[in-house]
Amino acid sequence: MNNDYSIAAYWSDGMDEDGLADWARRLRSRLPAKDVSLGLVFMAPKFFPHAQTVLEILRVHAQVPLLAGCSSNALVAGAEEIEAAGGLVLALYSLPGATLKGVRFTQEQVEQSAEEHFWPVELGVTKNNVNSWLAFLSPDQFQLDAEAWLRSWNKNYAGIPIYGGRASGSFPDPTAQIYLDGEVYEDGGVAIAVGGEVTLTGVVAQGCTPIGEAWTLTRVEQNLIQHIGNRKAYEVLAETVNQLPPADQQKVRGNLFIGLAVNEYLEEFHRGDFLVRTLIGGDPNSGVIAVGALPRPGQTIQFQRRDAATASQDMNELLASAKVKLAETTVYGGCLFCCNGRGKNLFGRQSHDAGMVQEHFGPLGLSGFFCNGEIGPVGEKNFLHGHTASLALFVKK
Repeated sequence: MNNDYSIAAYWSDGMDEDGLADWARRLRSRLPAKDVSLGLVFMAPKFFPHAQTVLEILRVHAQVPLLAGCSSNALVAGAEEIEAAGGLVLALYSLPGATLKGVRFTQEQVEQSAEEHFWPVELGVTKNNVNSWLAFLSPDQFQLDAEAWLRSWNKNYAGIPIYGGRASGSFPDPTAQIYLDGEVYEDGGVAIAVGGEVTLTGVVAQGCTPIGEAWTLTRVEQNLIQHIGNRKAYEVLAETVNQLPPADQQKVRGNLFIGLAVNEYLEEFHRGDFLVRTLIGGDPNSGVIAVGALPRPGQTIQFQRRDAATASQDMNELLASAKVKLAETTVYGGCLFCCNGRGKNLFGRQSHDAGMVQEHFGPLGLSGFFCNGEIGPVGEKNFLHGHTASLALFVKK
């Protein structure tokens, strides 16, 4: 599936150098644009021993000046999600007026990044020269602390969106691979700085729908919420669930989450205004609930429900809203980062998210992979998510 600016396709025929070269040439010939600006490649673990050769074949025969990507067990190409994949996906993008730079970073650099302006100096990419980032990370916490990396990039590149995900692969070794041009890495991460006349915008669908009303946190200690609206937190949670219709009460069992508002200055809170995090548990005796985040007193929260129906509704509504906002904007192509917990396991059918993207924005050259953690902005900051579909669209700035 493609438009004038992008095309993506899936190769399923194993390691056949001549066949792969011919396939790459034919894919390039199907893209109407004169020049390719960027190639994204996502490979199944089957290709680990051949990855460097594959990268060289694709770069030469698809005429790709900048090639990046990573490995995954499930891939996205066009309107398809190929779960339990054994092949590879290549997407080609023509991005008129874009300035692109690929960078590599390591855990050692992350550990040094507390210094102010560390990354712009280290990478040679200033805040004024980048509109957005596309990033592919190692899934191993010891090889890359993704949360620490995001904190430092949010500080150094404040307000600049990052879309991406953590790779996946085989176990035990190597866990995953990350690609930049002809190089293969098994640690750290790579990122593409998108600048010039092109940027990334998109959708971060966390798969939830708000329930009950919005509340203010009034007593918090670390990840323990003690009081909500000057009442015991567990009491507010129980009341929220008990006020739901009986059918909805059944749906929230095992599917309850908490949404933390990222912007306190909104008059009303809607879908997409909350950072969704895990509700770990609660104690009816002390009235305390534990969450997978560090909320702060005064922060607005709203409880959330997640299941297949709400995840589908969430994705559809956010895509529809994005389509309205981008009605007068040229959309060149896209990249989709899906949680491993989505796909057929959640929706009961394959290609739910990729198909929905094409329904709203197609025909579109769309590539991507299933992740061990998805990256995308909520409000003005970037976060590492779970159970999420993070869609990055290349658009005219």
